[in-house]
Amino acid sequence: MPSQFRSVSTSRSPESRFPDRTHCAGTFALLAAGLFVTVASAAAETPRTPSGRPDLSGTYDIKTLTPLERPEEQGDKLTITDEEAASFRNQAAETLAQRNAASDPDRGAPPKGGDGSPGSKGNVGGYNAFWLDRGSGAFRIDGKWRTSIITLPKDGRKPPLTREARDRAEARARLRGHVNTGTAWWIREGVDPGPYDDPEIRPLAERCLLGFGSTGGPPMLPVSYNNLKRIVQTEEYVMILVEMVHDVRVIRMNDEHAPSDIRSWLGDSVGHWEGDTLVVDTINFNDSPALSGASRNLHVVERFSRIDADTLLYQFTVNDPTVWTGPWGGEYVWPASENRVYEYACHEANYSFGGILRGARLLEAEALGKAGR
Repeated sequence: MPSQFRSVSTSRSPESRFPDRTHCAGTFALLAAGLFVTVASAAAETPRTPSGRPDLSGTYDIKTLTPLERPEEQGDKLTITDEEAASFRNQAAETLAQRNAASDPDRGAPPKGGDGSPGSKGNVGGYNAFWLDRGSGAFRIDGKWRTSIITLPKDGRKPPLTREARDRAEARARLRGHVNTGTAWWIREGVDPGPYDDPEIRPLAERCLLGFGSTGGPPMLPVSYNNLKRIVQTEEYVMILVEMVHDVRVIRMNDEHAPSDIRSWLGDSVGHWEGDTLVVDTINFNDSPALSGASRNLHVVERFSRIDADTLLYQFTVNDPTVWTGPWGGEYVWPASENRVYEYACHEANYSFGGILRGARLLEAEALGKAGR
C-alpha cells in the first residue's frame, strides 16, 4: 500500500509533562481536550538508539491531499468513508490531468489583469501544475480517512482572528491592492512604503530566506511541493532539514529556553522525551514567523512518535492569543521516503527582484507620462 494511504493506530497517552510556563496554558487546555495521543506499537518493531530511545532519523515525504482546514460543508465530521476517499482521490487526479493537458498553440493572450479564475493574478502567472506535488491521496489514522489536518477546534478550522489581527490582515490586503499612481509610496509624505518600493518589503519566501508556507514551521505543515524532511537524531540534539529553501531546525534536548531577547524566524526549540514521544516546545519567535499571520507571541508544542519502522505521527498545538481567539492544533502522518533532499537553489537565477522593481518603476513612469509630469 502506498505510504500516503498507510493506516495509523493510536491510543491515549497517560503522560502529559510540559515546562511550567505561563504561556503553556493553551497546551494544557489541549491536553484536557484529549488532542494528544501517543502511538501503541511494539518496541521490537521500531528502530531504537543505543540508549533505547525511538530512532526518528530518516527522510520523510509529508505531501498529502488532506487539507489543513476542513471544508466548511464537512462541519464536525472528522473522517470520511473509503468510498468518499476514493472519490476525492479520483477527482484530484482528474483535475491534475486537466491542468497538465497540452495548451492550445492557437490560444490568444489572456485578458489584462487575468481572466478572474483562481490562481496567481487570474491564472496568468505563478507555477503551473508541473511544479506542484501534493501527493495522490489523503492520509488516515486508526483506519479512518481524515477530512483535515486540524482536529482542534472540532470543526477542523482555525479559530477566529482577534480584532487586532483582523486589522493587520486588512492592512496587508490594502497594501497588496495598491494601485501604482506614478510615485513610489516611500516618497509621498505621510504614506508607508508600498509593496514594490523596497526589496526588503517583499515576503521572506520570495527573497529565498524562509520556506514557503509553514514548511519549516513550527508547526511543520505540507505545502505545494518540496515536502521532504530529513531528521538526524543524537542524544543532545535533533536536527530537521527542510527541503524547501533548506530551512534547518536544531532542537536542543533537555535544556532551558534562550533569553526572550534572542529571537528568530523558527523560534527557539527545546525537546524532551515523554516515554517514546519526542515533545518539542518552541517560543521566542521574531516578528515574522513562518506560520502565516502569527506574531512574536507564538507558542508551538509538537509531538513526534514513531508508529512503525516507516511512519511517524506528527502532532502540534498553536497558541498565539494576540492573533487567534483560541488555541488550535492537529495531527498527520509522516511516511518514510527513499528520496533524497537535493539542493534547493532558490537564489540561483532568481531574477524576480530585478523584474519586480524595474516593472514598478516602469509603471510609475507610464503613470507620470499620462499625467503630463
